[in-house]
Amino acid sequence: MAVLARWCLRRRAIVIVLWLAAFAGVAAAAAVTGSAYSNNYDIPGTDSSRVSALMERRLPDRAGDSDTVVWHTADGAGTVRAPGVERRMAAALRQVAELPGVASVTGPYGAVSASGPYGASGPHGAGDTNRLGGSGGLGEAGDNGRISADGHTAYATVVFREPAADLGEAEVRQVLDTVRSAASGARGLQVEMGGAGAELTERTGPAHLSEAIGVGVAAVVLFLAFGSLAATLLPIATALIGVGTAYAAIGLLGHAMTIADFAPMLGMLIGLGVGIDYALFIVTRHRRGLRRGLSVERAAQRAVATSGRAVVFAGATVCLALLGMLVLRLSFLNGVAVAAALTVALTVAASLTLLPALLGLIGMRALSRKERGRLAERGPEATASQGLCARWARYVERRPKLLGAVATALIAVLALPTFSLHLGTSDQGNGSSASTTRRAYDLLAEGFGPGFNGPLTLIGTMDGADDRMAFTQLSETLRTIHGVASVSAADLGGGGDTGVITVVPTTAPQSRDTSDLVGRLRAEVLPRAEEGSSLRVYVGGLTAGYDDFAAVIVSKLPLFVGVVVALGCVLLLLAFRSIGIPIKAAVMNVAAVASSFGVVVAIFQWGWGSELLGLGRAGPIEPFLPVIMVSVLFGLSMDYQVFLVSRMYEEWRRTRDNRTAVRVGLAETSRVINSAAVIMIAVFSAFVLSGDRIIAMFGIGLAAAVALDAFVLRTLLVPALMHLLGGANWWLPGWLERLLPRISIEAEGEGGAGERDGAGGGEGAGDADGVGEGKGEGQGDRKGPSSGPVGLPAPLPGQPADGGARAGTARSSVP
Repeated sequence: MAVLARWCLRRRAIVIVLWLAAFAGVAAAAAVTGSAYSNNYDIPGTDSSRVSALMERRLPDRAGDSDTVVWHTADGAGTVRAPGVERRMAAALRQVAELPGVASVTGPYGAVSASGPYGASGPHGAGDTNRLGGSGGLGEAGDNGRISADGHTAYATVVFREPAADLGEAEVRQVLDTVRSAASGARGLQVEMGGAGAELTERTGPAHLSEAIGVGVAAVVLFLAFGSLAATLLPIATALIGVGTAYAAIGLLGHAMTIADFAPMLGMLIGLGVGIDYALFIVTRHRRGLRRGLSVERAAQRAVATSGRAVVFAGATVCLALLGMLVLRLSFLNGVAVAAALTVALTVAASLTLLPALLGLIGMRALSRKERGRLAERGPEATASQGLCARWARYVERRPKLLGAVATALIAVLALPTFSLHLGTSDQGNGSSASTTRRAYDLLAEGFGPGFNGPLTLIGTMDGADDRMAFTQLSETLRTIHGVASVSAADLGGGGDTGVITVVPTTAPQSRDTSDLVGRLRAEVLPRAEEGSSLRVYVGGLTAGYDDFAAVIVSKLPLFVGVVVALGCVLLLLAFRSIGIPIKAAVMNVAAVASSFGVVVAIFQWGWGSELLGLGRAGPIEPFLPVIMVSVLFGLSMDYQVFLVSRMYEEWRRTRDNRTAVRVGLAETSRVINSAAVIMIAVFSAFVLSGDRIIAMFGIGLAAAVALDAFVLRTLLVPALMHLLGGANWWLPGWLERLLPRISIEAEGEGGAGERDGAGGGEGAGDADGVGEGKGEGQGDRKGPSSGPVGLPAPLPGQPADGGARAGTARSSVP
């Protein structure tokens, strides 16, 4: 590590240019090739996947995209059948049909344009991805099926020539403006538009505003911590270059594998948080070295050789936790995992290469003007743990039972909502009440029933007249099923071998009752209809698709969590050579995940403050959220565990006194862990402003997890438990000690062969970043022959000074 830092320092111009060239090159390539993101939740082998495949293969005219124009008349303003309303809306729909990009328009007042096979289409848009299809009573052009029973709400279907993902905002905006012009000057007439296309018109606000706010808050925190503008800008510049390169690379990666459209934003959210934090740890160590009299080059090498090694360990842990999603074998999540891991990997690389180059570039300006003046007047300083952090560490030492109980109670209360977790889809009904898509969704639900926005599509494959007869009779059977509002007649337009029936539930797409209806149809109703024939009927639609996705996720979640937890435990076992440390870390990580999910459920599923925060109406939690959040949170939680326990472990090896080790480790790491946590919380919370409900879920969930992890678990519950367990924290069976390979999170003295700082070469008191700098560093480096591996603690009483008690070879078991 020191060799890498030295090379980057001495060739800093080359390193900086290479990073800027890489960023510019990847960004240019991404701009030229464009994006190819896909939100394909289909899982092969499920009913909903079969429905999608059959629709595309045998009924391609019903598998495309369309939006829905909805209009409503207020009480006292007549009905939508009033001549004035009909004249205005019919004229507006004719204008829409002539706009570029529009294939056809079908409304309630007669054929607006050649609707072809779309005449029977339903409200494809306000959150629905499946056309109603079929015929008979569900809205053919010119009948009353597109007008609500009370006559105050009507809708028309606009079919675009291209998929929603390929539409331009200008094209959809023109459609929206045209239909809204019909309401101009008309008292009591409201016109809205829903669908994937309409969503394009709601992407308001400057691009990347949330990221800018998060970075701005992080800059304030860094400036308050450092007091130097140059030092403040280094972590931010490093993170931005690393994350920016990754963001563009993810766009290119989308052409090679399935990557969700929210993956780049998620990667940026994680990358900015960890990138600024990792750079913070290294810059903090570098500044300490400068204050203790080291040269700029020597201080930077020492920072990368020590804190940089911890950053590599922490970053590798995050990447491995993210890549743990690959065990689920879901293409949708594979892309998210690779994208997020790539972002973390590039931020770590920037912290280890670009950051040292920048440290060499700014020189002594990493210190504030006041610190530079004090250094010139008084010479090097060796700070000691004091102040609030030291007092807090002593307080935890005195009252571990009380504080541990308080922390446990708080985490348990916050985790309670997790037990009511409901996985499902959030659609346009969960959007902001100010959006046109949300208003269109609500108008359709009020006028035609809550299930109208999420109809179920039943598609049957048939072989012969008997099968067709059975499928036709199925429509009548479905009308008698509890929870069904309406059923279309069987449409056998697929060449006679494929038929479609559309079922509108009485409940909303997100309702558990709708999910129960899907289950009853699959388990009871359809098997009876298929009995004695070769007919096979599959259930698809919005609710069915997400239920299938959620079921697969839930079935594989125990395997995934087990892999991630086991991986984390093995890494900590190797690093700290203890049974207790990995077990406590696993329990703490599970506690952080559970409590953060409790916060997410309370806000997004229960709706506590969601409208006030501009996050829309309450709804279920996305099915993929638990998997992604578990992987991210386990990785981030491991970061703080490593930085906290590594300092405790160092002190334990030096003194073999558990109380001293826990107290010193907590006192010397609290400040930097809390500063890093504040930065992460600021960055994650700012993503609530992104306007994307999914990203807002991640932002709030991660911010809550980091806050609880840093301020409750790592600085309160973990040290309290370690005080209660005493020397058992560091116990390891002798046979396992002999089997385990020896790794070190930090290697002291990598700056040169055989270098040791201060008495005994131990790094310790005064390191606020918990990655150990020695007493006496800055008193002058003394060089001499190494007595063994670099970074050894001072010999214990009765141990030889020739390296016989080397770190990693000393037994970790309690005497």
